[in-house]
Amino acid sequence: MNVDGFARLLTDYCLEVQPGQQIQVSSTTLAAPLLLALQREILERGAWPLLDVSLPGQSEGYWAAVTDAALDSFPSAELAAAQALDASLRIQATDNANALASVDPARMARAARAQAPLREARVAKRWSITLWPTPAAAQQAGMGTRELEAFVERALFLDRDDPVAAWGELRAFQAGLIERLAPAREIRIQAEGTDLTLNVEGRTWVNSDGKRNMPSGEVFTGPHETSAEGVIRFTIPTAPRGVVVEDVTLEFRAGRVVSAKAERGDAYLQATLDTDEGARFLGELGIGTNFGIDRPIGAILFDEKIGGTVHLAVGRSYPETGGTNDSVVHWDMICDLRAGGTLSVDGEPLLVDGRFQV
Repeated sequence: MNVDGFARLLTDYCLEVQPGQQIQVSSTTLAAPLLLALQREILERGAWPLLDVSLPGQSEGYWAAVTDAALDSFPSAELAAAQALDASLRIQATDNANALASVDPARMARAARAQAPLREARVAKRWSITLWPTPAAAQQAGMGTRELEAFVERALFLDRDDPVAAWGELRAFQAGLIERLAPAREIRIQAEGTDLTLNVEGRTWVNSDGKRNMPSGEVFTGPHETSAEGVIRFTIPTAPRGVVVEDVTLEFRAGRVVSAKAERGDAYLQATLDTDEGARFLGELGIGTNFGIDRPIGAILFDEKIGGTVHLAVGRSYPETGGTNDSVVHWDMICDLRAGGTLSVDGEPLLVDGRFQV
């Protein structure tokens, strides 16, 4: 793994670290090589690295021990720290992808509602998220560890001579997509088991070019909250909080999920949709453009960016898109259009069998 190149990409491209800034870097001890490289790079730029390192098993232990009363609050020191920071970086580095599979989704939702002020304080500052390949992540992906390392390097364009220039090229391509999508009214998604229409008129499309998600490679917006009509089937598995959910079919009427089924993980799907009223409405429509990611690995940070796929998120909207749906849930699910699917814009095909028609 090109650790030094990875650290420079995060420091200079994602966070654009400036002298005197306070930069929080959060991960587990498994990401030690990248954490140490980031500490050096941030210090060399005259800024302060604040390493927040958790132990393997810490999250699992937390949820096993936390009291019900504690779910309705959070440490005030965390809010003070979030407000004082200039930027934050979170590095996913798991020792067990399924560690939280047995935690009651209702308890997690309750904690998420209480922590809303903390979450808002964090996203108000510059932030970024990435992944460090661990043996557990490789097992989740069905790969060897070295194979996953090479996969991550390709997805981040670290295999290119100039990764920053490569991200600039993708940004330019996505800008062209947005130019076509900006005046659009209706999006229609068609594939096996799928025929769904959405209204995006007047909504803003965002060019996700790796500044926040690394890797990225998508354009996204917030569809009108009551516009979704039809059925969509998500064939790429997702694993929110370690619970594997496969082959999901959602039916929408006037924007609301009125019927839902998963061939695996159905109980989790139903519980999540019942979290709050906003969980049954869409908060995001995204189109994946990163062809360096050619297969799912069980990490939504990567899987939703697969070139030639489309993803929808039930729950919270991103305000910058014009979306207004409110929920503690934001769950991305992926519809694969690469083997017989079409995304049309006002009746004109934009994506056919995973290939852009531009």
